[in-house]
Amino acid sequence: MSSQISRRSVVLSAAAATGLTLLPCSRPLAQAAGVQRNLDVPYVPTPQDVVERMLALAKVGKSDYLIDLGCGDGRIVVSAVRERGARGLGIDLNPERIAEATANAQKAGIGERASFKVANLFETDLSQASVVTLYLLPEVNMRLRPRLWQQLRTGSRVVSHAFDMGPEWPPERTENVGGRTIYMWTIKAAQKAAAGKPGNTTA
Repeated sequence: MSSQISRRSVVLSAAAATGLTLLPCSRPLAQAAGVQRNLDVPYVPTPQDVVERMLALAKVGKSDYLIDLGCGDGRIVVSAVRERGARGLGIDLNPERIAEATANAQKAGIGERASFKVANLFETDLSQASVVTLYLLPEVNMRLRPRLWQQLRTGSRVVSHAFDMGPEWPPERTENVGGRTIYMWTIKAAQKAAAGKPGNTTA
């Protein structure tokens, strides 16, 4: 998950699980459930080639609504909207990043189809997304997984930079871009059923 905004777009990228700012980055972010709030996490933008491949794997198009969890400067949402005609929402805990992302969307002339808000990953309604993008740590992915299964509709796509979702949900596609791994899944009836089993919660 280049500093330029030119083509960074996908539905899904990174937000904070517990109070840290989760942003799309070129290296793992120090974020996990239970970590104290207000901990400063460095922001390192995801390279554009990774962003573009994430969007391509998810086959983001005009009918898609992409949610980027940990949107940073908004490049994934901006790319998805400007280059692929989708609509998008970026989530981040850092108000400065949200202000920057909003300004970037306005500069790109896509303000009506892209929005950004300060919010917590586990308090965000994902049910309207057809694509979710993220770049989280493994333990956060594990906690997020049942929420994705429960809230996303069958056929929705999830794309993760750097970390998978564990052996219980193997990726459908795995690709390497410049030494960085991208994983992609599609929500299916089996995941929807698993989400309702005891022990699988969205809290």
